[in-house]
Amino acid sequence: MILSLYIARRFFWSFLQVFLVFWSIMMMIDMVEQLRRFSDSGIGLAEAFRMAAMNTPASLYRILPLIMIISAISLFLALARSSELVVVRAAGRSGLRFLVAPITVALLIGALAIAVLNPLVAATQKEYDRLWAVAAKGEESTLSISDSGLWLRQGAEDGQTVIHALRANTDGTELFGVSFVLFGDDGAPSARIEAGKAQLVPGAWLLSSAKRWDLISANPELQAEALPDGTELASNLTRDGIRDSFGEPSSVPFWGLPDYIKGLEDAGFSARAHRLWYQMELAQPLLLAAMVLIAAGFTMRHARFGGTGVMVLMAVLGGFFIFFLRNFAQVLGQNGQVPVSLAAWAAPVAAILLALALLLHVEDG
Repeated sequence: MILSLYIARRFFWSFLQVFLVFWSIMMMIDMVEQLRRFSDSGIGLAEAFRMAAMNTPASLYRILPLIMIISAISLFLALARSSELVVVRAAGRSGLRFLVAPITVALLIGALAIAVLNPLVAATQKEYDRLWAVAAKGEESTLSISDSGLWLRQGAEDGQTVIHALRANTDGTELFGVSFVLFGDDGAPSARIEAGKAQLVPGAWLLSSAKRWDLISANPELQAEALPDGTELASNLTRDGIRDSFGEPSSVPFWGLPDYIKGLEDAGFSARAHRLWYQMELAQPLLLAAMVLIAAGFTMRHARFGGTGVMVLMAVLGGFFIFFLRNFAQVLGQNGQVPVSLAAWAAPVAAILLALALLLHVEDG
């Protein structure tokens, strides 16, 4: 028990050190990138640091498996150079039993990442998007899903338009039971349009069964007018723009994903990408444990055997391969070419089985 706690503590500190090193490097790179990107806006060092601090957690979260495998390699190399691995084996503890402690730590880190780091990343990413919009001073459109339907905002030079619809088709280009509220330059509402259906065409919404109220007049209802079918309402939105307005699934906190997925499906949108992300998050602890097993299979050996550099390279390449396989499966799952569960769980399970096979071969020949 004391030995297991010692190994677990060593591995945790190794992971923490590697994590902080990556965080420092990525912070500096991101700060430079923010200063370069918004040089015309005149942002200072403090603003660039804040934007980098909000953007870096998302990047770190994406490469968490690679951080884990580098941490495991660092641990096993340190134990091999100090001959602690030899002492452990001489005490009668097998390699697989020795790995129980670091695997447990990896599973706990994975669970902590899902429960705490994931919501933190979602919050910082939303703040970064807000800061980016402020710095870019550009037009933006946002979409959100609620129990009352979906809300969409489109921006233009002459004002904003808030759109509410009871439901939509899968890509958001056809809205049903839709309401448009137009705002002027002064931020006050200027007109309201209700339509039974609105279809997005290049440069406009095509309205059906529509009625318009002029909110500037003294009696909007008295001066309301029915609009003929086919009336166009100018819009700078596109199908790709509406799709991108959903943002990445990672922008939704893990604990809020089930309700968000339900809201998407109730509104008529496809939630495949979000359901896939939810399953991949559940599989995250297994993926981190697989990275530890891959590192152990190549580097949990005595330093006197030589070829340490080659083994480290093979372990890193193995980690990159699993990382690539996971991302490739994610693309297939989002496109509907493979089931969501298979796309989310195939890479971690395959990595664990392959790493265990390698370890059994190394340990028992």
